[in-house]
Amino acid sequence: MSRNRERRVPPIPLLSAGHACVDVYQGSVAALVPYFVAERAYGYAAVSGVVLAASLLSSVAQPLFGALADRRSVRWLLPASTLVSGVGVALSGLWQSYALTLAAVAVSGIGVAAYHPESARVARAASGGGHSAMGWFALGGNLGFAAAPLLVAAVMAGAGLGGTPWLALPALLGACASAVALRTIAHDAPPIARPRTGRDDWPSFRRLTAAVICRSIVFVGLSTFVALHVRQRTGGGDLAGTAALAVLYLGGAIGTVAGGRLADRYGRIAVVRWSALLTVLAVTGVVVVPGPTVYAFVALASAGLYVPFSLHVTLGQDYLPSRVGTAGGVTLGLTAGIGGLATPLIGALADATTLQVALAPLAVLPVVGVLFLRGLREPEPIRPVPAQRL
Repeated sequence: MSRNRERRVPPIPLLSAGHACVDVYQGSVAALVPYFVAERAYGYAAVSGVVLAASLLSSVAQPLFGALADRRSVRWLLPASTLVSGVGVALSGLWQSYALTLAAVAVSGIGVAAYHPESARVARAASGGGHSAMGWFALGGNLGFAAAPLLVAAVMAGAGLGGTPWLALPALLGACASAVALRTIAHDAPPIARPRTGRDDWPSFRRLTAAVICRSIVFVGLSTFVALHVRQRTGGGDLAGTAALAVLYLGGAIGTVAGGRLADRYGRIAVVRWSALLTVLAVTGVVVVPGPTVYAFVALASAGLYVPFSLHVTLGQDYLPSRVGTAGGVTLGLTAGIGGLATPLIGALADATTLQVALAPLAVLPVVGVLFLRGLREPEPIRPVPAQRL
């Protein structure tokens, strides 16, 4: 038995792989935007609606799935929701109808919503509450985001929007990875992180949520329009835009792991604040710098946006120790949807003026986020209790 246990892959890498396959579908919607513009002549406002359809329903549903995760174990949602996420994106390119396209990406969004709260709860338990281990789990999602534009570009080059069914393949891989991870956890039965003594700190959680919303608006806005914006700033074609989106997502893979390590050394609140200030400089550069240099600022923006990503999740869970699933649903889901609500406004402003003008306000929002973080204290981390099992 001990030999078999030694041969099993640890759950965090498997959960990270499953996370990557799910977040491919969050990244794919933004990556499909230039192709909807090219093949269906969608305007800025129309493609903003596509992104909003994917994110809004997902964000509203995630706290509900989080509350469910607080009441009972729903680990079966991990493989099932991964498959639903893939089916929605796979169908999004098959219909000319704008309404059906919105419906398809909304289905994908529901799958994403169902996955994240329970996966965050399971990963936090399997990690023993460590920031670095949660950073590795979050890294999977960032790698999925980073792979999305490259995967979409490869499929679109061969078949156009009619090839979107091929995008369902990561869902099959992710469902298998999640199933194996859950089987490993069931055998090894690691302790669950149970609430510490004390009450939920709702005032601090609300302020954190407001800061995360500011981050979300910037991230979703850049994800939606950076490919089109960089094409304009560099004079390049589809490849130039795809490269910019890949840089935005791939830089986040490095930032997330760095965030966990920096938090272990300097504290989560300090790292989150400095990341927001870095984002101000980076987004300003993305908006105003012409030519290939813009890619450097896209990478810098990626670091500023992703370094605090896993820290937001663990801070939320520690502020609401008796509602870990709800906290994950809000920090991972509801805030992203509210960020998505801003994209049609950015698109409408871009249609009325220019895309550069419409993106300029994104450089200010991180400062607002820092103001919400003022005075927040590091919460006591949730500690695992060996008697409790997954």
